Amino acid sequence: MAASMSSQVLLIRPGATLYDEQNRVQGVLDIPLSDQGRVDVDRLAERLVAREPHAPLSALYCGPGESVVRTAEVVGKALGLRPKRIDDFRNLDQGLWQGLQIEEIRRRNTRLFRQWIDDPRTIRPPQGETIEEAMDRIRAAFRPLIRRHQDEAFGLIAGEPIGRLIAGYLKRVPRLQLDEFLPCCGYEQIEVQADLINGHGSP
Repeated sequence: MAASMSSQVLLIRPGATLYDEQNRVQGVLDIPLSDQGRVDVDRLAERLVAREPHAPLSALYCGPGESVVRTAEVVGKALGLRPKRIDDFRNLDQGLWQGLQIEEIRRRNTRLFRQWIDDPRTIRPPQGETIEEAMDRIRAAFRPLIRRHQDEAFGLIAGEPIGRLIAGYLKRVPRLQLDEFLPCCGYEQIEVQADLINGHGSP
């Protein structure tokens, strides 16, 4: 009997922007890395180089956006990989909430914001997109990647909150928690389950 094939995704968060530091919703706005973000990305690259001999990556992908692409360029140069941009991994479009501080949104739209935290799949931010619309493009983007990298590990750099949606999809987690703090320049390795590799099921 043939051994089952699996893939591993190293999901990497990009360096911080001024919006991250000011607790503002960034969404699809193209915000560059902050000074601290650039320092942290260099340190991230050093950490990934140190782990590479034990868990090498076959490829590196990223979503669009200046902070994500710049993080991918620094990491890719350190690892000897040319990052490939996939537009379907762009961040969640949060419409008119983008540019606002979280506390400002909470004050202006108390009930809607509370529902966004408790059950984000039921909410569309004003002039933004729903979680399900974002999940559709995540699923579409992963199909060829999982087929291409069976029995391999590859890296993916994605901003927040799209990174959280990607992690939930890969881990088959149905409940999304969008108010959990995740540090910039963090990473996690996720084993892709066989039913996802075979194209079955959805979170």
